[in-house]
This record gives sequence, C-alpha cells and structure tokens, in this order.
Amino acid sequence: MSTARQYELVYIVTPEATEQEIADLHTQIEQIVQRYSGTFDKTENWGRKKLAYDIGHHREGIYVVETITGSGELMKEIDRRLRVLDQVIRHLVVRVDEELRVAERTREARRTFVARRRVARGLPPERQPGEGRGDGDMQDDMEGSEVQR
Repeated sequence: MSTARQYELVYIVTPEATEQEIADLHTQIEQIVQRYSGTFDKTENWGRKKLAYDIGHHREGIYVVETITGSGELMKEIDRRLRVLDQVIRHLVVRVDEELRVAERTREARRTFVARRRVARGLPPERQPGEGRGDGDMQDDMEGSEVQR
C-alpha cells in the first residue's frame, strides 16, 4: 500500500516547442496523474531560460514546474514517460513533503521558544499590534533621516 506524498516535477522542453505542444504535454501528464489517483497542486510555466550548459545542441529551454500529490508508482510512470519524449530534454522529480514537514516543525519550535521567553519577561506570549520591530513607523523615521543628510 502506497501513501500519497508531495512531489515537485521540473521538466525542460526544447525551445522550438510551441505553446500548444507544451499544453499537450501537460495534458498527457495530467491524464497519468488522474489514472493513478493523484492530484495537481500547482503548475508554473517559467518560460524560456538559458541553460547552465548545453544539452545536446540546445542552449535554451522552456522550464515547467508542477507540484503533484500522489504515490511513488505515479512518479515512476511519469518518469518513464518523460524519458521517451523527444520534446523533453531534461526532467527531475523531487519529493518535497518531508522538507515541508521539517520546516513546519522548526517554525513551531521557534514559536514556542519565543512565547516562553516572552512569558519569562512578563509579557503576553504573542506579540501585540504596534509592539517592537514590526512597527512600520520606525521604518518611515529611518528613511526620513537619510534624506535630511
């Protein structure tokens, strides 16, 4: 039994590909995701970018980033399909759910540490509006002093 995990799929399409060809490629991936009961969380077309090094005879490529929630079998099938397509010159699949979980754990630990520290100082656990560094008035005063010089 496989569990649903979150993956980030990045693929680079040849610069000669048209918008319709990229849309067709996205549709193919979408059909695979639906067949394996996965979901698309986000799709971003970053457009044409210069490659860090030549891949074949290509100096540029069209980057597409997709965030997909699904099983490992789903990602294996997408990987297999992208390998055989001539339009795709590179692709990469990365599992991102573990990094998101670690970041959330760190964020929560930091919140509890700050709350304990504020209580030890005799302050409420949460920062109040207009308190401390987050106040926008201090920034305005700083900018004004630089202009007067």
